[in-house]
Amino acid sequence: MAETLERALRDRSAEGEAAEVLVGTALNDDDMEFVEHWCVQVGTRAVSGSPLLGLAGLCLGHTARRFGRLSDKALALVESLAARAETDPTDVDGRALDGYDDARSFLHLW
Repeated sequence: MAETLERALRDRSAEGEAAEVLVGTALNDDDMEFVEHWCVQVGTRAVSGSPLLGLAGLCLGHTARRFGRLSDKALALVESLAARAETDPTDVDGRALDGYDDARSFLHLW
């Protein structure tokens, strides 16, 4: 799993496989710290315009829903990705907005 994500961060041709891995991990892995770590890694290291950026935000929203918490770093990232998506959807796609809405809702931050 980690190898797939690392490869996608170096080679954009691997982004499709990495997307499946990231979503599967966010929805099914029971190790919250592991899931959050990889969402943060992808969300901070993927290049502008990569679909993995919006997906990392969405997956952090899934993480908040599943575990009822996010670290301060992860919460700041999901907020930042959503702000970037609002400003320039060619930078970060709109899934980051959905992730931020989920995080705010499930963490009761409204």
